Parts: sequence; structure tokens; C-alpha cells
Amino acid sequence: MGHSPFLPPLVIMGVSGTGKTVLGAQVAHALDRRFVDADDLHSAANKAKMGSGVPLTDEDRAPWLDSVAVEAARTPAPVIACSALKRTYRDLLRRSAPSLVFIHLDGPREVIADHLARRDHEFMSPDLLDSQLATLEPLAAEEAHATVDVDQSIPDVLNAILDSVNRMSA
Repeated sequence: MGHSPFLPPLVIMGVSGTGKTVLGAQVAHALDRRFVDADDLHSAANKAKMGSGVPLTDEDRAPWLDSVAVEAARTPAPVIACSALKRTYRDLLRRSAPSLVFIHLDGPREVIADHLARRDHEFMSPDLLDSQLATLEPLAAEEAHATVDVDQSIPDVLNAILDSVNRMSA
């Protein structure tokens, strides 16, 4: 697709196991954008907590979200993989990059659980899926977003994301 100055910064969001990192990197490559994996911005304490199956609190997430917001503000039209589960988190990110568009990777719990069971993540325990699903707040109509079903092949999900981005930036 190539670099277009009119494409907005993107956040590839969703619960753990939806493919944010894999798809975010592929979207960034397809759009000639810089990819930022918000997982890389977590503190060692947050990683240890999640690795032991303990959900993060809003207090745990605050410095991490601030770091993600800094990346969103200083990187020209990035593609960011970030859970962004709550509206307040998304609002915080939007304050530093008002034109952010959220691409919500969503699917049936059993599909996401299967994805989690088949991967080896540095620190994210599969035990946190239900906690993340409970925390997830649906995107509101006024939030610039698209929802993409992950119950399909990675190439099909990638094409659906790129189609959504094209429609939103047309």
C-alpha cells in the first residue's frame, strides 16, 4: 500500500491472544509505518505480575499508558499494538494523538483461548484472558474505530484491517 501522509496513527487493540503484535507489525510493514509494541514498554514489575497470572490494576497501567502515549505523540502516524481495553485508556492515548484510530481485534473466547494455548509469550499468562475480557469496554460510536474478527486466517485478518483503514482514510 505504501506511505500515505493521510493515513492516521493506528492502535491495533484487543485482549491478549488476538494477534495484536503479529498483525500490528504486518500492518506497519504494509503501510510503511513504524511499529510500536506496547508490550515492550511495560516495566519489569508489570511483566512479572502478569507472568504470575495477576491482572494489572489501573495504577500499574498508568506509567505504561503514559509511555505508550509518548510514543503515539512523537512517532509520525505509528502502528501501535496495545490492549487499550478501557475507554479511559483510549482517551488518554487520544489526548496525545487526537487522530488515533483503533482497530479492535475481536473474536469468540474459545478462538482467542486457542490462540493463547498455541503461543509462547514472554510474560503474559493465558490465565488472564477472562480478566481481560471482563475489563474490555466496547468502543463507542464516537471513537474512530473498526472491529475485525480474528476467527479467520492471519492473511484474511490483515486484509480486513487494511480494507478498514482504506475506508476510514478515503
